[in-house]
Amino acid sequence: MTDSAPQQEDLRASIPPAALFDRMGIEVVEASVERVVASMPVEGNTQPYGLLHGGASVVLAESVASIASALHGGPDRISVGVDINATHHRGVRSGRVTGTAVPIHLGSTTTTHAVTITDDEGRLVCTARLTCLLRAATR
Repeated sequence: MTDSAPQQEDLRASIPPAALFDRMGIEVVEASVERVVASMPVEGNTQPYGLLHGGASVVLAESVASIASALHGGPDRISVGVDINATHHRGVRSGRVTGTAVPIHLGSTTTTHAVTITDDEGRLVCTARLTCLLRAATR
């Protein structure tokens, strides 16, 4: 998606509001059951040594995988993360990082997604895996 303004609005309308998205500067650029892609700036999400904070990478990973899980679950179920792991491969000091979630397992009660996070040059920054529980939405 290249014309991000209207499409970003459409995507955000289908995703429940999340204050953490705004705080971290996360922007969803593609969202489907098969693939969710979002990016965030490195600036403002660093640890004291000026590198992208590992926890910020985990927030991005859980965000894209949770969105994908919720899309699979549909409007009658909510997606709740129950297990996440991440491996950090390289430090990043500037630019943006992009997280991409793809399904490993799409079940009726759980989902598992693999997430890759890359820098502006496409180099691998982090890999993660998130398992979510799908439960009935309470109204």
